[in-house]
Amino acid sequence: MSDKEHARRHVKWFRDSSPYINAHRGRTFVIYVDGAGLSHDNFPLIIQDIVLLHSLGVRIVLVYGATPQINRNLARRGIVSESAEGIRITTAEMLPHVQEVVGRLRSDIESMLSMGATNSPQHGADIAVVSGNVIRARPLGVRDGIDFHNTGEIRRVNADLIARLLSMRTLLLVSPLGYSLSGQMFNLHGSALAADVAVALGADKLIYLASENGVKDSQGDVITELQADAIKPDEYPPYSPVAQAREACLRGVPRCHLISFRDDGSLLEELFTRDGIGTQITETSYEQIRAAAADDISGIMELLAPLEASGTLLKRPRETLETEISRFLIIERDGMVVGCAALYPYDTRAELACLATHPDYRNDNRGEMLLDAIEANARTLGVKTIFALTTHTAQWFSDHGFIPGSTKDLPSEKRALYNYQRNSKVLVKTL
Repeated sequence: MSDKEHARRHVKWFRDSSPYINAHRGRTFVIYVDGAGLSHDNFPLIIQDIVLLHSLGVRIVLVYGATPQINRNLARRGIVSESAEGIRITTAEMLPHVQEVVGRLRSDIESMLSMGATNSPQHGADIAVVSGNVIRARPLGVRDGIDFHNTGEIRRVNADLIARLLSMRTLLLVSPLGYSLSGQMFNLHGSALAADVAVALGADKLIYLASENGVKDSQGDVITELQADAIKPDEYPPYSPVAQAREACLRGVPRCHLISFRDDGSLLEELFTRDGIGTQITETSYEQIRAAAADDISGIMELLAPLEASGTLLKRPRETLETEISRFLIIERDGMVVGCAALYPYDTRAELACLATHPDYRNDNRGEMLLDAIEANARTLGVKTIFALTTHTAQWFSDHGFIPGSTKDLPSEKRALYNYQRNSKVLVKTL
């Protein structure tokens, strides 16, 4: 690729990302990086991307884990570490070594966030990093006969203090340690801590940077979106990012993201492109069918334009769409119209028109989703039969329950407007 072509692509990507820059400004993101991520070669690049997010006005809480580092530290000292229920049993003997590792990692992260040399990507960022006792904890205690000693769980997140710190344009760094009212220290599970912090803050996003890039289907492909209530609790370990993201969504966090720390730029690609790179877990789908409004007209016109140019659809001027917008349903995906359809009733019959999906989103049954929604609307209006006129997609309609008809099946008003030169096929479906 030539330098000029590379520059053009960069400019296009930057322009395409501008809606996300505006949408993310002033939002609160909780980002979790596990201990393996801190040790990976990509971590300095992740830090640069976090600094970029901060520079764009995102309020960031960075939570980190330390499991592999603690394991190595304990092994060097000949201390055997045991686990139960997926979490470490932290004895009093271990606690100073846990504290040592966590403190060293905090200093390392603070040092990396403080870089600002002239030749550094972080030049001029000048981030103030804050950490402290914002987490109240309590002991897990004895469970099923197992004493967890100094392993704890979150009792309270000081959300008011964190909010004040974030309002001062600081970046908050939260370690996997919590403190009781009596001054005891407890070792916490980082992924659960990140979820509790996100819930307490009412964060806009919770982002897990882990070894795997999201959730994969049976073919090994990344599932781009999952709804929280569709994830079965017993499918994943309770402290896994998937399980914790599910819980966070069900407790009010709108969107959680699962991406890999191994992929350079995964954080930016997930946040600044429409389809991202990992798995997004939401309380409700971020792609919704809804009634169209006046603000959607430009998006509908952009969607229909290629089909009108090819002759697949008749051209509808903006003025026509403005008067008929109440007839339309759309599929909206992150502010973009990726599908539309219209219903024009004629007593007990109705026309299905302008059924279209964006070329990039034609393989996930969106046409079927629109058809189902249109049919549901038609039934509420007392429509018994719907019909469609098409020159290119008769087979699709046939595959979805339509049968060949003729102009005699059209309402008289529609029959009078039928274009015999266009010779559209008439397809009919009884509801």
